[in-house]
Amino acid sequence: MTNGYGIDMGTGNLKIYSRASDTVTQQKNTIAIVGGNQMYAYGDEAYSMYEKAPDTIDVSFPIVGGVIADFDNMQTMLLEVLSKNVDAKLKGSDIVIAVPTDITEVEKKAFYDMFAKTHIKARSIRLCEKPLADALGLDIDITEPTGVMVVDLGADTTEISVISLGGLVLSELLPYGGNKLDDAIVTYMKRRYNLVIGRKTAKSLKEKIGRAVEAEEGAEAETVTIVGRDVVSGLPIEMDISDEIIYQSIKDDLSNIGASIRMILEKVPPELAKDIVHSGIYITGGSSKIRGLGDLFKSMTNIEMIVAEDGTQTVALGLGKVLSEDRFDRFGYTMKSRIFS
Repeated sequence: MTNGYGIDMGTGNLKIYSRASDTVTQQKNTIAIVGGNQMYAYGDEAYSMYEKAPDTIDVSFPIVGGVIADFDNMQTMLLEVLSKNVDAKLKGSDIVIAVPTDITEVEKKAFYDMFAKTHIKARSIRLCEKPLADALGLDIDITEPTGVMVVDLGADTTEISVISLGGLVLSELLPYGGNKLDDAIVTYMKRRYNLVIGRKTAKSLKEKIGRAVEAEEGAEAETVTIVGRDVVSGLPIEMDISDEIIYQSIKDDLSNIGASIRMILEKVPPELAKDIVHSGIYITGGSSKIRGLGDLFKSMTNIEMIVAEDGTQTVALGLGKVLSEDRFDRFGYTMKSRIFS
């Protein structure tokens, strides 16, 4: 069997599935550049420099809003991760790349060109719609005549999709996700407590003590001690932040996502809606880890929510099924030749 790799280039994380080892390698999708074009660091190492680097080092994210914003540096980082972290043998390999549904053909071509425009001679380069890979990674047989709804809460986008018979019946890419929640925490802390914190600190608070529903009566509050800058004095100060504070800062944005799920449900054909009510709605993506998220969405839709155990890896695992199982092979497609003419 030839080597095969499933590539999920997310805004926050780069995930690579290797068919040989049947594992997923994950790195922060972050690059640090010096001298305008020389890569200084990438992945987790570059992310550790985010909001700490001097002006001479530019730390950035090559994927913005689900599409490639910095092609050259994304390509360099991707090949570095494949060679050094995955120990990939790319020559003669099969490659499947996940792409969001609601983007243009030109934007999809950029994902394809990540490998097509290199010296690497892969045996095949294919694309796979991200919602289909998500569903496969959740162990859903999407070839059945049954309606399935998947909500992928990414960093920059939230993709809500309805799948039946191996195809997308409905799909909507919302221009907000986990990063908007981080920004909401930053804004709330400054407005309410005159405390300036970085987005990285906000993200850490969201992941450690974030919750989507009110705490049960009598429940002990969880707290995390952080350091920020006091707006009044201008000096660094320590402050204990409770889970209630994080809940208050993100609840409106989470409710907006829940409202979007309801709007998509209103468009679903009745027979498929019946299937979704019986099977539930699947929640995945990095922000699916927020505690009580399933309970919040259930209270807004009256439908059971199935939250992925590790939402960051479902797309990569689904790409692994496209690579390894003949019955799912057709979900990987090549770009039409007319696009390149």
